[in-house]
Amino acid sequence: MAKVKSSRLYIIGAGFAGKTLAGEIRAKGIFGDLVAFLDDDPEKIGSRIEAVPVLGPVKDVARLLRMNSADEAIIAMPSAQREYLAEIYGALKSAGFGTIRILPSLSQIIEGDAHLIQTRDINLEDLLGRNPVTVNLRESLRYLRGKRVLVTGAGGSIGSELCRQLLSGGAQRLYLFGHGENSIYQIDRELRLLQDEGVGEKAMLVPVIGDLKDAPFMEYILGKLKADVIFHTAAYKHVPMMEENPVAAIENNVFGTENLLRAARKNGVKRFVFVTTDKAVAPVSVYGVSKYLCEQLVLREAAAALLAGEASHYMAVRFGNVLGSRGSIVPLFQMQIEKGGPVTVTDPEMRRWFMTIPEACSLVLKAGGVGENGNLYMLDMGEPVLIKELAEQMIRFYGFEPEQDIKIEYIGLRKGEKLNETLWGTDERPEETGFSRIKKLCRGTAGQSFNLDALMKELKPVCVFDRENPGVFRDSGALRKILLEFVPGLNIEEHGHGY
Repeated sequence: MAKVKSSRLYIIGAGFAGKTLAGEIRAKGIFGDLVAFLDDDPEKIGSRIEAVPVLGPVKDVARLLRMNSADEAIIAMPSAQREYLAEIYGALKSAGFGTIRILPSLSQIIEGDAHLIQTRDINLEDLLGRNPVTVNLRESLRYLRGKRVLVTGAGGSIGSELCRQLLSGGAQRLYLFGHGENSIYQIDRELRLLQDEGVGEKAMLVPVIGDLKDAPFMEYILGKLKADVIFHTAAYKHVPMMEENPVAAIENNVFGTENLLRAARKNGVKRFVFVTTDKAVAPVSVYGVSKYLCEQLVLREAAAALLAGEASHYMAVRFGNVLGSRGSIVPLFQMQIEKGGPVTVTDPEMRRWFMTIPEACSLVLKAGGVGENGNLYMLDMGEPVLIKELAEQMIRFYGFEPEQDIKIEYIGLRKGEKLNETLWGTDERPEETGFSRIKKLCRGTAGQSFNLDALMKELKPVCVFDRENPGVFRDSGALRKILLEFVPGLNIEEHGHGY
């Protein structure tokens, strides 16, 4: 969000986005003096836009500038390639700009509509990884126009970004569902501020504090809200933390999802999109098992809806790591670098897929519209990257040299971790869908090889107190034995506590 008062402002990019921001800066008159545009287009260099000069090329001009801590650069090139952004960032940093801000990618800028409120401090995620696919949100979200849309985990990394993009979908109401009061308050205030500044359309925002584990409440609240579409992102996600609290992981993620699914079908929800993870494939952690079971619950509900002749679509969308999420290593590396190191890496050969949160959310929203009942979809994550190389990039981003200034320490696999993840199982086969970076996972004819209903019945008294079977309540050992008995091929160890 735009900050108040900078002495001198430079807009990098003299295209539609830059011109729009310049008009807003002048109209409000409180953000500082717009000195110049910087651009690499020879046809623009030397011209003026409403008396503001266009200088360039950017890197050449940046070498001549000597800025101070009050001077600010705003990069307004939402379609720029990451490699180019990295070069521009380096030039601006060397010039001494106190603040470097950026507009979001094209997936968040709707038909030339850019606002100063959308700018934010540039961070490493803007410069890392592949170039994100451009998604026309207004077209992708057409299926949500006039609908009531509920996002669970709306205060989380994925949920909050879904909500920001959903502002452009023309939904009648947007329900912000979460268990954490502070996170829901923050995203509610942010969305209202974005709306006040002209971002998106005027959907009615409704914050809802609730707990997925409370089955009667979920049935009650969905009956009241009359949601048409649900995006289910809420989950306990921190792998080592869930290894220490396995019962909580199953109780919240699995039974919470089952409660939500049952309430959704009972109350006529037409589209249900479950956000899942590559850790659900051949899981070795309780978190991974919980997400795998949630996938199975969604597919079970989809089959039941089809059998009942309901015109509903229940689906799951699977992808790998996202840069900058609360459970991501990026914030951890950042904290380690800021305190002088060391940066801790599991193994020099560990690889992970990475995608930015905005791109992942754009594709989830797209999949929610084109996806069909009973299908499992996968986002094309590109090529996995070495975590060691990611750590080195981050260290350099903050102006240090790996090993010379900041040490990298290898600590070995933690509980529930794999050296490498995979996006589909041995019984799954990815197929093209006709939509860029969204694939359909076709399952083998054998299908699910365990009794899901029986498993849920066995797990229930471990998570929810049962007077007839009190001895297993919160017993993590009993939980793991049940999972190992019912789900073939699990590789979870018997460790952790009874929480």
